[in-house]
Amino acid sequence: MKTLTKQTHIALLMGGPGNEREVSLVSGKAVLEALRAEGFVNVTPVDVTTERPEIPAGTELCYNIIHGTYGEDGGLQSYLEELGLPYTGAGSETSRICFDKVLTKKAFVAANVPTPASETISPDQMPTIPVPCVIKPPCEGSSVGVQIVHEQSELAAAVAEAGKFGKELLVEEYIKGKELTVAIFNGEALPVIHICPRQGFYDYKNKYPSMTGAVGSDYICPADISEEDTKRVQEAALAAYKAAHVEVYGRVDVLLTDDHKPYVLEINTIPGMTGSSLFPKAAKAVGISYGELCTRIAEISLNQPRG
Repeated sequence: MKTLTKQTHIALLMGGPGNEREVSLVSGKAVLEALRAEGFVNVTPVDVTTERPEIPAGTELCYNIIHGTYGEDGGLQSYLEELGLPYTGAGSETSRICFDKVLTKKAFVAANVPTPASETISPDQMPTIPVPCVIKPPCEGSSVGVQIVHEQSELAAAVAEAGKFGKELLVEEYIKGKELTVAIFNGEALPVIHICPRQGFYDYKNKYPSMTGAVGSDYICPADISEEDTKRVQEAALAAYKAAHVEVYGRVDVLLTDDHKPYVLEINTIPGMTGSSLFPKAAKAVGISYGELCTRIAEISLNQPRG
């Protein structure tokens, strides 16, 4: 049993090679400041630019804050397991499944998790799921490449655009409902957050308005839904979390229809940790400060079985 102390040598891994690099650097800076404010004296930031980054000698825990490609798809986790180094968050196999929306969907369906009907196509095919539908590159985060199609005339262009981000595409039936998200920490569902984009849907631009110049989104935490709906949404999120065997923490995106049915969309295994990110907002709603959250993620992860 390893014990996290203020002297534990922590390598804070941020950046990465993917489309979410800039967001990761912002998250990493925030986590670095929080850990140092909590009294951790041996935290070394590492800007990861290759798939086999050099980890500082003496590192006892790697704090992974790389969103998207490499940091969230199991690549970095496999490398750290090869080195025998503990790291934060989900394991390599869980990360691989959750990062690939096609594999995640299969896990949801196998476990009877409520989720929109779907099909997988190549970028040179047209969907059989009728319009309106949602077209997603399976292996991109932060809604990169996602296309919502409302008219048949828009379909071909949407497939072509989404196809720029992968060799296959996930097509889902369009579900109209409240955009909700549930942070899950160490197996416990935190308060539901209602995401209210001021324009359009909750895409990359509206997630990070300070970086993109978009009008952004409003967040209601706890969500403005009934106790019964809150329970339904949290139960669906927990079922998804368990179906994918997520370790330590994650964030589950859910749509709630007007007839009170939750539909799970996806799981984020390295959710954003910027000042405006949703996981810290949910933790704050139950009295967990940002610094305490960062510390507890490290504590739980240090002794998490791997491989």
